[in-house]
Amino acid sequence: MINIFIVEDEEAALNRLFKIIKEIIPDANIVGAEDSIESCVEWFETHAQPDLVFMDIHLADGLSFEIFQKVTITAPVIFTTAYDQYAVKAFKVNSIDYLLKPIKPEELEKSLEKFRHWNKNTPPQSIDYDRLSRMLKESQDTYQERVVVKYGQKIKTIEIRNTAYFYTAEKVVFLCTFDANNYPIDYNLDTLEGMVNPKEFFRINRQFIVNIKAIDQMFSYSKSRVKILLNPPANIETIVSTDRSNRFKSWLSGKID
Repeated sequence: MINIFIVEDEEAALNRLFKIIKEIIPDANIVGAEDSIESCVEWFETHAQPDLVFMDIHLADGLSFEIFQKVTITAPVIFTTAYDQYAVKAFKVNSIDYLLKPIKPEELEKSLEKFRHWNKNTPPQSIDYDRLSRMLKESQDTYQERVVVKYGQKIKTIEIRNTAYFYTAEKVVFLCTFDANNYPIDYNLDTLEGMVNPKEFFRINRQFIVNIKAIDQMFSYSKSRVKILLNPPANIETIVSTDRSNRFKSWLSGKID
């Protein structure tokens, strides 16, 4: 039996990862799951080290690398990430495995095989997490410039800079341009979050990623949240979730993680 701890702030991604792990390792014991830096630090301070950690990189309160600066983790880690191919290079340099979202069962199985070998031969203390964090941030200097959309029998490209926001509706992800055209796209929001420039785009909740230029008005809302009016208008209410509000306010002033 293998004891596994999961760090993931997206419920859908957590459920998918849990399901795939149990399919591959039926007797796996999921000893815990947390969704923030703060809660993870508290968990590691009060529990025995697991055999393996699956850790999302971008959490609501910052990069998960900060956890290693606050608490000692001796368990091997497999990172999960929605970042694109440029960022992924950082993980290869440090010989840490990663899973690119959306996670595929066959890729997870390969990661577990690598874990079994790496766990025996590479001490976790040898990982330079500070260097990994710097490399990740440096690799984010290049972002995708356009996406391909299909509507009917037609195919066209949309410049990311012409996108007002991305959103989900009825389990489909859409792109809305500044001229109010909406197109379904073949990316989930986790992946899109790693494709776009974080100086220009912010994921305000599980359903929306907005371009700062699309924000028309903002209002204080209950539970320290922020209500946003977008231009072009969205048919769905756009409210910054409680756990993202502080980062959103910092982002508005030009600060990003």
